[in-house]
Amino acid sequence: MLRTALRNVLAHKARLMMTALAVLLGVAFVAGTLIFSDTVGEAIKKASAKNLKGVAVSVQAVSDDNAPLTGKDGKRTTLLDDKLVDTVRALPGVQSVRRNVAGTATLAGPDGIPIGKGWQNIATNFQPDKDGYDERYPLMEGRGPAAANEIALDEATAKAAGHKVGDSVRFATDGPVLTKKLVGIVTTEDPQVTAGGSLALFDTATAQKLYLHPGQFDELVVGAAPGTDQQALTAKVREVLPKDRAEATSGTALAAEQSRMITEQNKSLSQTLLVFAGIALFVGIFIIANTFTMLISQRSREIALLRAVGASRRQVVRSVLAEAGLLGLVSSVIGLGLGAGIAVGLRAVLDANGAGFPDGPVIVSPTAVLSALGVGVVVTVLAAWLPSRKAAKIAPVEALNTVEAPPALRSLVIRNSLGTVVTGLGVAVMFYVTTLKSSDDLPVAMAGSMLTLTGVIILAPLLSRPLVSLAGVVTTRLFGIGGKLAKENALRNPRRTAATASALMIGLTLITGMTVVGNSAQQAMDKMTANGLKADYKIATSTFIGLDTKLSQKVAQIPGVEAMAPLRNSGVQTGDSSLNLVGTDLAAIGKVAQLDFTSGSLTAPGADGIAVSRTAAKEHGWQTGDTFDGTFFDKKKTKLKIVGIYADNPVIGEAIGATSLVDPHLTELKNDELLVKAADGPKEELEKQIRHALGDSPLLKVQDHADLRKENAGQIETVLYIVYGLLGMAVIIAVVGVVNTLAMSVFERTREIGMLRAIGLARSGIKQMVRLESVVISLFGAVLGIGVGVFLSWAGGNLVSQGLPTYELLLPWGRLGLFLLIALVVGVLAALWPARRAARLNVLEAIGAQ
Repeated sequence: MLRTALRNVLAHKARLMMTALAVLLGVAFVAGTLIFSDTVGEAIKKASAKNLKGVAVSVQAVSDDNAPLTGKDGKRTTLLDDKLVDTVRALPGVQSVRRNVAGTATLAGPDGIPIGKGWQNIATNFQPDKDGYDERYPLMEGRGPAAANEIALDEATAKAAGHKVGDSVRFATDGPVLTKKLVGIVTTEDPQVTAGGSLALFDTATAQKLYLHPGQFDELVVGAAPGTDQQALTAKVREVLPKDRAEATSGTALAAEQSRMITEQNKSLSQTLLVFAGIALFVGIFIIANTFTMLISQRSREIALLRAVGASRRQVVRSVLAEAGLLGLVSSVIGLGLGAGIAVGLRAVLDANGAGFPDGPVIVSPTAVLSALGVGVVVTVLAAWLPSRKAAKIAPVEALNTVEAPPALRSLVIRNSLGTVVTGLGVAVMFYVTTLKSSDDLPVAMAGSMLTLTGVIILAPLLSRPLVSLAGVVTTRLFGIGGKLAKENALRNPRRTAATASALMIGLTLITGMTVVGNSAQQAMDKMTANGLKADYKIATSTFIGLDTKLSQKVAQIPGVEAMAPLRNSGVQTGDSSLNLVGTDLAAIGKVAQLDFTSGSLTAPGADGIAVSRTAAKEHGWQTGDTFDGTFFDKKKTKLKIVGIYADNPVIGEAIGATSLVDPHLTELKNDELLVKAADGPKEELEKQIRHALGDSPLLKVQDHADLRKENAGQIETVLYIVYGLLGMAVIIAVVGVVNTLAMSVFERTREIGMLRAIGLARSGIKQMVRLESVVISLFGAVLGIGVGVFLSWAGGNLVSQGLPTYELLLPWGRLGLFLLIALVVGVLAALWPARRAARLNVLEAIGAQ
């Protein structure tokens, strides 16, 4: 029986190749995901370890409630000073103490666009030895900064900015633009920098002046003498630190924490990719099961003979499963190799889009190999299990008398009954989802979606009859006998038609659902931007450090600016919950933001008056005229009076009051945002004047409505395109399934096709018949997929609306029509080879085929 299984694999190479391709693609996705995760994780861990090389103990400044690190001057105050450095250096086992100053510096690129990613734009101090070298930041060119007007950059940052040694570098730390001379270019293994950030180096005195105070540091890096126990040294360092203002962590613990954080960061991406890999394999199951069902049907005489000469049912099952296992193993091995290529390509694509993963070799771990091979073999064997049982039930006499028997009515009744129950349960769950109010209920929606989709798959043979018949009416009228034959062929075996269409249906269900939700969310974002904002510009900083209030006033004085309102955020504690209170110019806010009051107003609020959003008022049970005790984040209590309630506005948020109410409670007086209304609308020249008034800082974000839409809704569109790419794998596998089904259908109908040719049907008519059958099957899958996708997106969209008040279901008819067109193209392309093969059959040989 084993030899029989091997012979069958070799005897049906062309037929099994398409099935092997389905397994191969699914396994490649799984293997690629695992290899990518291992490769990137190992590269980042090695970079982190190299970055922490020589760190025995890290001493970092911390703050407590009574003594915050950041003062009103914007600079931090720490107790890590030269005196503490001398104390730590004197401890037994200490070989060296590195004194670090930490900050951020954002450089302006050649086009004025900031370089790097916000808080990953690291700035620190260059600490040379007696020879002028810093082992942490090896010099590639030039020298280290040694004066107040000098700066050094890492290689990637210098290249991105187009700077060479000797150039003037423009950058900003907290607003105003600074200019220093580039004196050196260094290399670094810091993962924050290599992952898309930037590095700026100053001499120690300059770094302290920019971020701290003279003689103070953010971190002390302690190097241990050879043979010193790290944990014991950490304990000794802790004993000499100022209580509650500094903490010591061993280098080992620091590396472990970084490794844990890296793993968590990559976990979500890996899980997402594995979900799509699972979808690809799930789609592949239909193709594999379909293929083995048809192969067994074609080999029924052979199986009957095996049964007649003594083969038991168990041996027949084992033979089919052995054939499936061998196919799965070979496909998985090839898929594993392809997966390594996918991992390399995925890493390159993400790096090209700014991921900035550290360099490192491709890691193919035993876990990835065993998982990929195991998944491929198990999925293939499971998909072949039911066909193998069907093979074992073939009666020798019955099989010798007929090649193909129609499916038993009882089995279809049971299947339809089961499908109705599962679909009904799934639909009931999705209707329940429409009543849920929290995004935490997403697992319920996912369970309901799976039940609905599974139920429709089970019911697909039943649904195929009316839908294919309806399509047949169109094909018959347009193409005559060819269209009628295509309809009859598709209806001849509804199980096979349903299994083939289901593969395409799954992919289109997911694509349609994501498209409808994504499109609706995009429109909601646009509506939020348009409805809540009257201003032409929204101005903030990329690092959220705030805008200087004096510079902000200059914006209001620019010719062409009709109104300007600052926004300053402050938190207010009210019982067990908190309220974000925005301080602004109450006389100007109505000109730059949409405030629709349902009661009260901000005309004369008084010193303690605030207005709150409708949602905030409902949550707290407030009405206009109510008062409550609020505690600001500086622990000062104030009795606040509600003078008005306005419709929810995403620009303003929960509550609004005068700047005079908020300012006394702010640690540092800065504007978080500016809303600017232009007299004649947004213009490029006005934007330049606004930037100039605010110091031309590379930290500035001056955004008009188009920029805000791109920042908000554009992120959704990017995610959609990524999803399209990933789900494209499932659609490709579905195409393979259509080709496979048609090829085997042509084989089964060899005699029939010969008879059609003999009675006068031309080769072109045969091709047309096969193509139309393919198109009918593809459109059937597309209609089911789009229909189920729209239903699931409608039901699940309620969860999205809870976090996006302006959300409402909007069907993107253009894209839905495109999906149908794609299904039509899939049908035509999938039929090319089977149609050509059918048309080239020899008439006499076909009629005589057994």
